[in-house]
Amino acid sequence: MNLIFLGPPGAGKGTQAEFASRALQIPHISTGEMFRTAIGEHTIMGRSAQRYIDAGKLVPDAVVIEMVRERIAQSDCANGYLLDGFPRTLPQAEALHSFAETDRVINILVDDGVLIKRLSGRRVCPDCKATHHIDTLKGENCPQCGAGLIRRVDDSESAVATRLEIYYRQTHPLVAYYTREGILSDVDGSGSIEEVCQRILRAIDL
Repeated sequence: MNLIFLGPPGAGKGTQAEFASRALQIPHISTGEMFRTAIGEHTIMGRSAQRYIDAGKLVPDAVVIEMVRERIAQSDCANGYLLDGFPRTLPQAEALHSFAETDRVINILVDDGVLIKRLSGRRVCPDCKATHHIDTLKGENCPQCGAGLIRRVDDSESAVATRLEIYYRQTHPLVAYYTREGILSDVDGSGSIEEVCQRILRAIDL
């Protein structure tokens, strides 16, 4: 089964993708993680992406599309995969359609006010990479390893508002695109992680 997870920043796509990936036994393919891996391994695609990132520019569609094309052609994707963070634009969706079939698109719905609270309250551990939220923390250090937590620059309220604006302008049109294709399912992203996970699994008939 080939799946795509859509939703605004902070909707929980990555977290839910991990759960669904394990339940379906298919790889979770995060384009963000792909970029980090390719850059860290100094691949041709990684070096290309790094040049744009260093210049403060978005990585062009052509580079992202080719990375995804190469990734889903690997043997572990033979029985399906779950895309998280791709496609982000209509040209990316149209390109994906030209070389791969998508079975279901899960669109995670969360109110903007909740998203801003989720992201602006997020804290990240620079050592173990764990993510926490100020509502559940009992101090300023990571509960898992004890390191001091940091707030990512793009998690400030103003940055979150900008990220949402970009999402609605660039990515939200994909909702109409996949609705026309007849493969989109809206899923309520409020509630506990487990509750949302069960809604997603029901939406993909599990």
